[in-house]
Amino acid sequence: MGHLDHAAFGWLTPVLSYVMACIGAALGLRCTVRALGATGRSRRNWLLTAASAIGTGIWTMHFVAMLGFSVSGTEIRYNVPLTILSLLVAMVVVGAGVFAVGYGRDGGRALAFGGLTTGLGVASMHYLGMAALRLHGVVRYDPVLVGLSVVIAVVAATAALWAALNIKSPVAVAVASLVMGGAVSSMHYTGMVAVSVRVSPSGEALPGATAMQFIFPLAVGLGSYLFLTSAFVALSPTADEREASASAQRPVESVAR
Repeated sequence: MGHLDHAAFGWLTPVLSYVMACIGAALGLRCTVRALGATGRSRRNWLLTAASAIGTGIWTMHFVAMLGFSVSGTEIRYNVPLTILSLLVAMVVVGAGVFAVGYGRDGGRALAFGGLTTGLGVASMHYLGMAALRLHGVVRYDPVLVGLSVVIAVVAATAALWAALNIKSPVAVAVASLVMGGAVSSMHYTGMVAVSVRVSPSGEALPGATAMQFIFPLAVGLGSYLFLTSAFVALSPTADEREASASAQRPVESVAR
């Protein structure tokens, strides 16, 4: 049985992964709030941005945390197509949940469906990402802890979507994002505690890419996307600000006439 280390770089990867989860959650919640105050194409675009932000944040959180994962007695590599598929699944399934909330007429039913769908998307991304793992040995899971990690994902997603529907204050959204980031990180590490590896030492070369060859550059790129999109959303006027600006211009136009 190989010894598993979930924090080979100390607190660096757990803390950084939590930060990425919080940024993705904050951006996703703000975009969902903007979407609920918009109509037509604008609502759709805000919801697409929310889905990409939450999906990207969750994926980046997972693989930044995985940079600190090691197993004694074997190298670790990643299957590139499966790793990319895990990112796409996160965005698509989370998107289905976000759109259910954004366009749902029955708030309670839409929240339940959206939370379930988004939570399953988070869990699917995690375990697809784990399926991309390549090492000399066999990976096994504790089914009870796997089930618990899925429950945590669904509860976290439902709570986040509830916050998007009911919390409008930027400060409250920030607090909700910290809570969701903690829940997503808890889901990840609960899923990782479920893992055990029976190592089969071998000199045969492993297929796939190392974390530093593939995961690290992609995580940096997606992290940059989150930061830049966050800046765009922060600088973009809200619906109330646009309405206030339009109202302020009307008296000026009347005087000009």
